[in-house]
Amino acid sequence: MLLVLKTIDNDGRFEALKRLLTTHWTWTVADHTDSAAFARALAHADAVISMNWPASFPPAPKLRLIQLPGAGTDDIVFDAVPPAASVCNAYEHEIGIAEYVLAAMLEWRIRMRRMDAELRHGRWWGSWLAGPAATHGEVFGRTLGIVGYGRIGREVAKRAHAFGMRVIAVNRTPKPADGWAERIERMDRFHELLGESDFVLSALPLDEKSRGLFDATAFANMKRDAVLINVGRGRTVDEQALFEACRDRRIGGAVIDTWYDYPPQTGHEVPTLRPSRFPFHELDNVIMTPHASAWTDALLERRCRIMAGNLDRLARGEPLVNLVRAPKSAAAAA
Repeated sequence: MLLVLKTIDNDGRFEALKRLLTTHWTWTVADHTDSAAFARALAHADAVISMNWPASFPPAPKLRLIQLPGAGTDDIVFDAVPPAASVCNAYEHEIGIAEYVLAAMLEWRIRMRRMDAELRHGRWWGSWLAGPAATHGEVFGRTLGIVGYGRIGREVAKRAHAFGMRVIAVNRTPKPADGWAERIERMDRFHELLGESDFVLSALPLDEKSRGLFDATAFANMKRDAVLINVGRGRTVDEQALFEACRDRRIGGAVIDTWYDYPPQTGHEVPTLRPSRFPFHELDNVIMTPHASAWTDALLERRCRIMAGNLDRLARGEPLVNLVRAPKSAAAAA
């Protein structure tokens, strides 16, 4: 069976697949910028690993699986997916993201970066020697509000609960309290959650309902010292409203990992581009990271294991996991 990988993704991130597969696959790396070569590869492909499937892709008449190496389906044009193909995604990012969120909250309250910077200049800020004015904070007893209580939300809630935080959540589908979150309510309680929370975590996928959900009204409903942490999708948060809320100190600040402007993937080079049309980098109450929260040294192995399992299942005619879209008909999939 033929597996097609786009040239741009051939930077070593999927090498573990070869070791983890137990069925026979021919591995082809296709140059997606060479339309003729890419068309030839897709004409014979049984499976493709790709985070995107635009309408402009050439026909893939034999295709039975589009395996996403990540969770988001933002760049899949489902109407353009061949009818016999399943679309599956891969998660496994929730562990790294949950640790990132805890690290962000701890840094915000403990302020280790400031203590380090001060002591490098001989100033003992943060020490008992500096008195009550130099104390730092704790996350214990603080309220974390989670918007979007899926895999990421649950993993964050477990860790926050272990630190003695109060956890509340809103989700599109309300769920019973699970021992980690005190309550999990419908999205119509969103603004109420904002008013209760010291930290607000956005772990939302992007769609028309979530686009711009965090707007000027949302920020007005947050506590003046509350912090937004966005690890979902950048455009679930209104770009200008967030910048102005942080700049004008209407909220305490933000930790931003998902953005508005992304550079093209270059393979092995570190790309360069400002992530927003607004100068977030000038604000001292914003922590900026380059969509890095999930990108840990253990993520690729876990995701390759999931993807290899699906390729093996496809080869053996077994049901696939993490199915986002099934073939349009049983006859088409046969």
